[in-house]
Amino acid sequence: MRYIDLRSDTVTHPTLEMREAMSKALVGDDVFSDDPTMNEFEELVAKTLGKEAGVFVPSGTFSNQLALFTHCQKGDEVIVDQGAHIVQHESGASAVIAGVQLFTLDSNFGIWDINKLLNTVKQRTISTTRTKLVCIENSYNGRVLPLDYMEKVYNASKSKGLAVHLDGARIFNAATALHCDVKEIAKYADSVSVCLSKALAAPIGTVLVGSKSFIDEARFKRKIMGGGMRQVGILAAAGKIAIETMSKRLSVDHENARYMESLLKTIPGIIIDERQRDINMVFFDIDDERKYNLDTFLFEKGVKILPYEGAFRFVTHKDVNREDISQAIKLVSDYFS
Repeated sequence: MRYIDLRSDTVTHPTLEMREAMSKALVGDDVFSDDPTMNEFEELVAKTLGKEAGVFVPSGTFSNQLALFTHCQKGDEVIVDQGAHIVQHESGASAVIAGVQLFTLDSNFGIWDINKLLNTVKQRTISTTRTKLVCIENSYNGRVLPLDYMEKVYNASKSKGLAVHLDGARIFNAATALHCDVKEIAKYADSVSVCLSKALAAPIGTVLVGSKSFIDEARFKRKIMGGGMRQVGILAAAGKIAIETMSKRLSVDHENARYMESLLKTIPGIIIDERQRDINMVFFDIDDERKYNLDTFLFEKGVKILPYEGAFRFVTHKDVNREDISQAIKLVSDYFS
C-alpha cells in the first residue's frame, strides 16, 4: 500500500538519478581522504555555501554535535534558542559528547532580543564558565529568519569574541523563501550544517562547512565520534544531485504547502499558525477533542502524519503531489465533519 506521508521531508526516497549515480560512483577510503567522489563533493558543498572546506557526516545531529565538539572545550557555555533542534531533538548529546553547558535563550519564534543575547554572555570567573559559541537555526521550524537579523546576531556575537554555528538543516528552503543565494545566509556563521536528507531527497548525510583549520580539526573529532567511514563516495554521489538539482525545485514544495494551507482553511475551526508559514510546512490546530486521534484515522485511510503534540505539522516534499494533498486534506475535512 502506498501511503501519503506528511510527517516530514525526511521520508523521501532517493531519485532514480541518485540511484544510478550511486551505482557508478568512484570510491576510495575516506578515512585516508582518498575517496575521489567524496573529496569533490565536500569541496562542492563548501564552495556552494561560501566556505573553505567541508566534512561529510551521517546525520544532522552528528553535524551539530561535531560543531560543538570542535568549537568548544569541556565546560564551555553555548547559547542556543529554547526551541533549538540541538536542545529538543538531539538526545542530550551536548553534555555527553562536547561536555558543554547549554544556555537556552527564549525567543519570538527564533528571533532573539539582541540586547538580551549580549547580556547573557559570560566571562570565566571563579563561579562562572565562559560563553564560547552561539547557535542559531535558519529555517527555524517553519519560519525563515531575515538576513538583517542574522547579521545582527553575528555582529553581536563577534563583539563578544564568540563563534557562531548555524544549524542550516533546511538552509536551501530558507534561501528559496528569501529569494537569495545560500551564501548570503551562510556568511553570518563560522560553521554551517546542511542536511541532504531533509527536503533534498538524499538517503543519508549532512555536511559541516567552515574554515579549513576548523574542518581539519572537525575531521579529527569526527573520527573520535565514530564517524570515520570508508567508501562513502556512494553517498556523495547522491548528495551531489541533492545540492545541484533537488535544491532548485524547493519552490514547488513551498507552493504545494500554500495549496495545502488554502484547503485546510476551508475546514471550520482550523487555525493556521501564520508565523511558521515560510517554507514547506503547515502548522495548525483545531479546538476539537477528536484531534488526538486524527493520526490513527488518517493512517487507516493511507495517510501518515505525526501525532498531535500541541499542534499539527504537515510537511510537503518531492514525493507528495497536489492530488495527494487534496486527498489527504479531504480526509481531514471528513474526519472533523
